[in-house]
Order: sequence, then C-alpha cells, then structure tokens
Amino acid sequence: LEKVGVTDIFGMPGGAILPFYDPLLASEKIRHVLVRHEQGAGHAAQGYAMVTGKPGVCVVTSGPGATNLVTAIADAHMDSVPLVAITGQVGVKAIGTDAFQEADIVGATMPFVKHSFLVTTPEEIPVRVAEAFHIAATGRPGPVLIDVTKNAQEGMVEFRWPSKVNLRGYTPPGKPNQRRVAQAAEVISAAERPVLYLGGGLNRAGVPTNQLTELIGAPFVTTLTALDVMPTDHPLNLGMPGMHGTVAAVGALQRADVIVTLGARFDDRVTGKPDTFARRATIVHVDIDPAEISKVRTADVPIVGDLIDVVPALAAACRAQFSEEPRTEIDQWLTEVAHIRATYPTGWTDTDDGLLQPQEVITHLDKAAGEDAIWVTGVGQHQMWAAHYLHFFRPRSWLTSAGAGTMGYGVPAAMGAKEACPDRPVWLIDGDGCFQMTNQELATCTLNNI
Repeated sequence: LEKVGVTDIFGMPGGAILPFYDPLLASEKIRHVLVRHEQGAGHAAQGYAMVTGKPGVCVVTSGPGATNLVTAIADAHMDSVPLVAITGQVGVKAIGTDAFQEADIVGATMPFVKHSFLVTTPEEIPVRVAEAFHIAATGRPGPVLIDVTKNAQEGMVEFRWPSKVNLRGYTPPGKPNQRRVAQAAEVISAAERPVLYLGGGLNRAGVPTNQLTELIGAPFVTTLTALDVMPTDHPLNLGMPGMHGTVAAVGALQRADVIVTLGARFDDRVTGKPDTFARRATIVHVDIDPAEISKVRTADVPIVGDLIDVVPALAAACRAQFSEEPRTEIDQWLTEVAHIRATYPTGWTDTDDGLLQPQEVITHLDKAAGEDAIWVTGVGQHQMWAAHYLHFFRPRSWLTSAGAGTMGYGVPAAMGAKEACPDRPVWLIDGDGCFQMTNQELATCTLNNI
C-alpha cells in the first residue's frame, strides 16, 4: 500500500484481518482511522477519493464486517468513485465450510464492483494490490475489492513488487475517434439551440471545462454530481436538470436541437421517460465507458474516450470548424433561455409564522462559508435544497450520494473529505434521518482530531 502512495486508511479490525493490522499500525507512512461502523469506513474512503481524485482505501474483517461495507461499495459503483476495499477472509481451507464469520463477499459484491480478487497465497498480494489500484483509478473509476484469506496474511514470502501491471482484457479507451470529434464540431456549428449537458465524469476526469464552454457559448446544465464543475454564478449556467431541477435547465433541454453530453449517463432522474426527453435534439454523447453510449438515449454522434483527451480535442475541432465557415447564430436562443430563467427563478415562499424556511437557512450557510469550502450532504429533501441554494467556485467541492441515494452517507463522507484536506473547511448539511444512521462517526472525528 505504501508503494502505491496510500497515506490514509479507514477501517475496523476483526479476527480475519488482524494479521494485516500489526504491520499497518507499525507503518510510519500510513495513518489508520478507526471508524465506529464498517459502512462509515466505506463512505469516508469515498469522501477522501472525491476530493483528492485518488482511490480511497477501507479495510474491514470477514463476514459481517465485509457485508457492512456492501452499501458503500455499491454507492461508489453508482457514482464512479475510485475505491479499494480490502476485506479479511477465513483461511483457504475453511472456505466453503460455513466457518465462523465466513461470507462470500466476492460473490455478494460482484454486480457492483469494477473487479474483485480473492487472494489465497502471500505471493499474490503485491501484484493484486498493484492491479487493484490500477483498475480503480483508470478508465471509468470505480470500486475494486481485495478479499485476502487469513493464511495469505500470515504466510512469509520475499517481497517482490511488479515492474508493470499487465491485465489481459483490461484496456481503457484510448484517444477519441477524430472523425467523430470533427462530426460533433459540425453538429455544434449548425445548431440553433445547443445545450451542454455536463455530468460527473468531468469531475472524475479532473478536466477543466471552461475553455470549451466559453468557445461554444451555449447554455449548460450540470447534473447532481457535476454542480461544482463550473462556477454556479456563470451567466450560462442553468443549474440542475431533471425532476428536481430548475425550470430553465429542464426547459432548455426540452427545446434544444443539439445536446452535447459530457460524462453524463442520461439518468432517469434527468430524463424521466426517455421517449419524451428532448425529442427534437441531436445527441452528441461523450463517455469513457462504451456501455453508457446509447444505453438510455441513442447517440447520433457517439464518442468513446477519456474526457481529459476529448474536451481539448473537441475544443480544437470546434475552433477549426468555426474558422472554416460561419456558425449558426444562437443569440436568439440565448435571449430565450435568459427570459425563461428570469421568469422562473429558483426561490421559496416565506412562512406565515416568521419561522425560517430550510432554503433560507442554507443561503445563510452559503454566505458564511468561504469559496474554498467543501460541501457534503446526506440524501433527501435537504440534499435538493443544498443543490439549488449553494454556490460552488471550484471542482471537487461538492460531495453527495447521487446514483444510490444512500442515507447516512453524509457524516462519514465529510470525515473522509476533511481527513484528505485538513486545511479546507468542510460543511455537512444533513437530514435528521440520515444523521441518525451514521452519527456515531462524530466520535471517530473527535478521537482522531478530524
């Protein structure tokens, strides 16, 4: 773990992982944060990963320890968060005998991990760790599970670190197809009512988006996982689309003739019924995961590739296309969108009894926090209020459970974010139900000076 640069681990010991804990606690390079519940370890590792861009690491024991981690692994899978989960397992000779605290965690998590390893010999450990971190952080990020039997942890072997990772069959997408990129630029140039649909993949890729948005000059919407990829106050930012979205964002998508989708997956909370979503729009869909292309909405211009490559390539193609021939005028479209936004602002109605509305409370919190604040939420109505009334100024400043919608995410995720960025203020807006699920991690924060 030191070889791959791990400095922080969130975990809880137990019988099947104890042999790992002796050297871990002796390490001078890795800090271990002892959580109060294994789910907290998983969400803390997620929070850590989301603000650093590096895989978060959590360690738990076998049986109930591992199954308590399942929710966090599923959450990381839905939101494409790089995570390495290390679980202890009973000795290899006891596997399949219903031994004490035995659970097939590889089988249980198979639907929502990027990959999983069952390690049964000490010789395998270095190469499997190297492979796990490579898989978690490359391509579309996601969780990887390493299940290590107790005998593998106790065995002695000469340490050999692999010189390179060679995973047969695992080939993340390379450079984007230039013909498709040029085709996308042509479609954008001819658009009368273009809209950029920005997704959380932009955050995961760590790619600046402002150059492309300024060049195209079209209004843009940001999904729940992408609220911080562009400044909230940007004049072209229409906010969040979908069932909890702004009128301007939903209206612009429904009226668009071209939608350029970057790192988003046409989630049901955005589209509703797919056959009624943006019927008149030509779809340009960019995603690193080929399985997402045309999964929900057929892409007219599909582009598979890492956004860190595609965004600058698309910007260059648009520049070339715009200089080659005049692009279609979109001033009328911008005026129409601005009118919709002015007519239907996001707001609330004050109460008759003079008590504060939750929305107003959030606006006061927003003003009190600095521009470098990291915001975290639980899941529910408070999450949607926060999405509408907070302001973001830089990427990786907004942590929330989107795809899985996991109540209890907030406290441990905020803890993980603060552990990763101790110099930045971390604010958690939580609901009473969410808070009751994982509030014991405040004890973890107190005992670890987080």
